[in-house]
Amino acid sequence: MSGKSVFGLDEKTSGGLCYVLTFVSGIFYLLVEKENKFVRFHALQSTVWFIAACVVRWIFDVLSFIPVLGALFGVLSWLITLLMFVSWIYLMVMAFKGNRFKIPVLGDAVENYLNK
Repeated sequence: MSGKSVFGLDEKTSGGLCYVLTFVSGIFYLLVEKENKFVRFHALQSTVWFIAACVVRWIFDVLSFIPVLGALFGVLSWLITLLMFVSWIYLMVMAFKGNRFKIPVLGDAVENYLNK
């Protein structure tokens, strides 16, 4: 795995860059990278993971305004934010190292979609 990707970058570099701006850089690489499967995998995984996490966090943020139960949803929102930050760093590092780390369930779905 030492192929090149769009802009002549090494695929590990491009794979890591897919995560730098979370789903924004993922969408960018999905639009510009048409050939390299390693980069496309990380671009799609970044896009789907961070959009899904943002939506769930937003839902918990809205639910946190409910009296009594709101505190629980506020804590869950904070935990999702922490999970997003930790996963962001981890996924970026794994991609820069050239690893095709798959988020459980989501990574397999992304891989299946790209192999169609």
